[in-house]
Amino acid sequence: MSDALSHRPVLLDEAVGALNIQPAGVYVDATFGRGGHSREILSRLGSQGCLIALDRDPAAVQAAEAIRDCRFRIVQRRFSRMAEVLRELGVERVDGVLFDLGVSSPQLEDASRGFSFRLDGPLDMRMDPGEGPSAAQWLARATEREIGEVVRRYGEERFAKQIARAIVAARARKPVATTRELAAIVAQAVRTREPGQDPATRTFQALRIFINQELEELPVALEQALGLLKPGGRLVVISFHSLEDRIVKRFMQAAARPGDVPAKLPLKAHELPRPRARIVGKALRASAAEVAANPRARSAVLRVAERLGED
Repeated sequence: MSDALSHRPVLLDEAVGALNIQPAGVYVDATFGRGGHSREILSRLGSQGCLIALDRDPAAVQAAEAIRDCRFRIVQRRFSRMAEVLRELGVERVDGVLFDLGVSSPQLEDASRGFSFRLDGPLDMRMDPGEGPSAAQWLARATEREIGEVVRRYGEERFAKQIARAIVAARARKPVATTRELAAIVAQAVRTREPGQDPATRTFQALRIFINQELEELPVALEQALGLLKPGGRLVVISFHSLEDRIVKRFMQAAARPGDVPAKLPLKAHELPRPRARIVGKALRASAAEVAANPRARSAVLRVAERLGED
């Protein structure tokens, strides 16, 4: 069974439903992955509709070649360059943008990508293997303090100092080159962990987020997406990590507030700057049935905002 057919995105119906698809609309799938969302969006679009997908992973772009549809376009680019991509395609405004953050199941299940501590493979972790240093390369040259800060900040790991110390000690003997080597080092440094959670979970998560600059990319991409939306257009985001969700939540809350004005400036209510967006509904989580079928859905949070008019 192919990746596209075996992998069902979390909150698929809820996320695509939240886009409020217009048959002739223009939409952006900012994180194509293996195309679950894109295929569902295309199924709801009319003949005049258009879907533009982005992904920085060349394997995802290759998978997109299976979609033979004149309404669909895939571009290999990180989502923080969304505005640039749309400008190149001659698209000024869109009706909806969807983000499904995190790592796709095919990426986790491919040992050669180095995302999973459950599979032994090269310690890479790059979304785009042709861009920037791998996790192994970074760990080989980073200071103990830098490693500890990354693990603490992006993994929210309370044993970050111990883990950093253990990594530096291990690399003095031989390079830390594989996922299994790193997982074993972390397991020795982390003596206690929540039931059911591998000791390496937070460290691998932290390194992946850092290597790909995911938290730095996200605010830039959200701002671009909101700016590209037509009035009434929807911004839909699924996050899997508390740090990501915090960024999304604060961004939408800020967009839903009136713009700042100088203190004591005498303005009437109708003269105040209008909010750029409104929050649609409450944050949504996967159902118990979906979590039972796909444990990855447990941490998923869906948030939606709608662009307001500019008049």
